[in-house]
Amino acid sequence: MSRQANRKKMSSELFTLTYGALVTQLCKDYENDEDVDKQLDKMGYNIGVRLIEDFLARSNVGGCHDFRETADVIAKVAFKMYLGITPSITNWSPAGDEFSLILENNPLVDFVELPDNHSSLIYSNLLCGVLRGALEMPRHSGGARIFAVDR
Repeated sequence: MSRQANRKKMSSELFTLTYGALVTQLCKDYENDEDVDKQLDKMGYNIGVRLIEDFLARSNVGGCHDFRETADVIAKVAFKMYLGITPSITNWSPAGDEFSLILENNPLVDFVELPDNHSSLIYSNLLCGVLRGALEMPRHSGGARIFAVDR
């Protein structure tokens, strides 16, 4: 394995472990899972607002013409660039303004085991916030709504 591949693997593992520590601390700081979910979403949103600038600078992707193209760029370019995975796009709404990104392998859940008293926690809610923040920044986002469905 090349040095760059080793570095990327180490970086993703470090991020996963750091994220786990963050969620653990939030669970200690807040009384219920709903409040932790809100904090994860808020943190993700702030990351997404800033991340879109980095993404646009690094990817050389021009403006998207419609929401479907935006979804395609998110799945095939952004997720690959930042998480090393490519989610599938499904469940388009009839109006074409909502969709689901399905992660076959969620890198955030490696090394994770939730205690029974946190069964309603949406552990990866940070990703929903990141997507919401990133999609509100570009002009062609159409006011996307991102929902966490799977725990």
